[in-house]
Amino acid sequence: MAVAANKSVLFVCLGNICRSVTSEALFRQLAEEKGFASDWKIDSAATSTYQIGDEPDSRTNQTLEKMGRKRSKHIARQITKQDFKDFQYIFGFDQSNISNINRVKPKDSKSQVLLMGKYGKNGDEIVEDPYYHDMAAFDTMYEQCDRCVRAFIAEVEPGK
Repeated sequence: MAVAANKSVLFVCLGNICRSVTSEALFRQLAEEKGFASDWKIDSAATSTYQIGDEPDSRTNQTLEKMGRKRSKHIARQITKQDFKDFQYIFGFDQSNISNINRVKPKDSKSQVLLMGKYGKNGDEIVEDPYYHDMAAFDTMYEQCDRCVRAFIAEVEPGK
C-alpha cells in the first residue's frame, strides 16, 4: 500500500514550459534517486494562460536529456486557488512570478511563497526565463535550478 505524500512543493513560472518544468523534473528525479519521492507531492504551474495545455519547450527537454535527466511529460497548467491548499512550498523564479503568485494567493493560505533563488547565490538569485534566448540560456537556467533544488532538498530532507 502506498504511503500518502505528507510534504508538497509547486514550482511556478510564467508559462510552465521552461523553469518550473525543469525544477519539477529535477526535484522528482532527485527524490526518486534519494528514496523520498513517496513522501512528496510535486508539481509545477504557470502564472499566465499563454501555454496552458502545451508540452514543455523542446529546448527544456533537450537540456534535461543533455544533463542526464529524463524528459518531462508535464502539460502546462495555470496555478489555482486549490494549489494554496495542496502545497506547502510554492516557488517562483523572479519577482514578477512572486508578485503574480501572491496576487492569487488566498488570504488564509498557509503556503510559503518563496523565490527559488533563496537557495541560490546570495539568497536572492533570479532564475531568468530562457524562452526568448538561445540554448546557452537553457544551460544556465538548468544549472541554477539544479543548484537551488539541491539546496532546498538539503534543507527539507537533511541527510538525503
